[in-house]
Amino acid sequence: MLMCIRLKSISTSFGLYLDVIALYFLYEYFWHCICLIGVISVVGQVKTNQKGEEMTKQQTNAALHERRNNVIAKGFGSATTKYISHAKGAIITDVEGQDYIDFAGGIAVMNVGHSHPKVVKALKDQAEKLTHTCFMVAPYESPVELAEKLCDAAPGDSKKSVMFVSTGAEAVENAIKIARYHTQKTGIIAFENAFHGRTLMGMTLTSKIKPYKHGLGPFAPEVYRIPYANCYRCPFGQEHPGCNLECAEHLEDFFISYVGAEQTAAIIIEPVQGEGGFIAPPKEYFKKLKSLCEKNSVLMIADEIQTGIGRTGYMFAMEYYGVEADITTVAKSLGAGMPISAVIGKKEIMDSVHPAGIGGTYSANPMCCEAALAVFDIFESEDLLTKAKQLGEKLHATFTSFQEKHALIGDVRGVGPMIAIELVSDREKKTPAPEKAKQLVDFCLERNLIILSCGTYGNVIRLLMPLVITDEQLDKGMEIIENGLTAIS
Repeated sequence: MLMCIRLKSISTSFGLYLDVIALYFLYEYFWHCICLIGVISVVGQVKTNQKGEEMTKQQTNAALHERRNNVIAKGFGSATTKYISHAKGAIITDVEGQDYIDFAGGIAVMNVGHSHPKVVKALKDQAEKLTHTCFMVAPYESPVELAEKLCDAAPGDSKKSVMFVSTGAEAVENAIKIARYHTQKTGIIAFENAFHGRTLMGMTLTSKIKPYKHGLGPFAPEVYRIPYANCYRCPFGQEHPGCNLECAEHLEDFFISYVGAEQTAAIIIEPVQGEGGFIAPPKEYFKKLKSLCEKNSVLMIADEIQTGIGRTGYMFAMEYYGVEADITTVAKSLGAGMPISAVIGKKEIMDSVHPAGIGGTYSANPMCCEAALAVFDIFESEDLLTKAKQLGEKLHATFTSFQEKHALIGDVRGVGPMIAIELVSDREKKTPAPEKAKQLVDFCLERNLIILSCGTYGNVIRLLMPLVITDEQLDKGMEIIENGLTAIS
């Protein structure tokens, strides 16, 4: 009996013990649940706050433009008020998430497309090694390799050499310096409608007064201007091909009446005039001009800053014309957005300048050189010149069909995919219609297509889309342009 009572007591105590343990674990369970809920709540609140901060920080085009007006010089203008967040191929995206088809290409800079993977990788890899030592102090391999490629790519069989700088205008300045040094002459002949940059010499060589030169003088001396081979608006009142290239022959008279050949170091030309309105001379024009230069011991400088690196369907446009310039300048698409330019010339001309007579702190920067080497790789591996020629054929056919339907289009011109239309209010009188060009640019921008106008009268619409543009993007962009032509006619 006593044994039974003791066993029952022990059993009861053990049961209470188990109950206590169960209550303890139940307590622990609920406590951890409460803590976990608290953590989740805190994390959620943090994320909510972060999202809120991101939304607060997210910019609008209008807000950025207001900030810009407070700190960026008014003279440093932009064609649009869309502020870009990122870009890929032929599409650029603004800070509000709007995608735009890019028919401007950063003004002929993005021939291989925005953020091409090979360019991006080249920049990342080089940034981990070195970003600058100054080639004039402690040199490295990439400029040597790039110079080899440029010498091979430049038209003509002459042995060549290269010097690097950072911008197109710098390349032009140095080309003039080298030409004057080599010839020991000072005169430079430039053309009507020309554009060669915004530095002192570049601005002097440039033809158009507003906005490039107005109030910004005085200009560099010993620069003379001659009419260009503009077949649509011939300065000699002729019609090609029955004109006997009077525009080229005029150089002989120019040496008599304006500046003597014995004073003239060089003549500087754009194979297709860029800002001047995409004016492309007859194919035989430069051969005639070059023969006159050689006859009078005058160098020919080809400014290929906009035409070069595949823009015309040729690596250099002078290849299309079958002419070897004495000196060539190149920039823009050479670096796929990185600031690099070069002067390529016949070796005896380039090497005539004494050591350290040309150069610059950032000349041949390793980051820029690696980007340029990637550009050459892309052209070769993706057969980009063939694609450029095909693109040019399609654009020319499309614009020609537009011209048949729209009296507003007075002329279709260019070489390859470097093509433009000139807008006129009267085809017979060829009356420039700059207001229509502006309307078309605005119409396209409102429909997420970026195009640019140019020309002496501001009435030319030029196309500079990346050569990697897809058929779908191209067709959509051209459809918008045609709709715009219909709307403004």
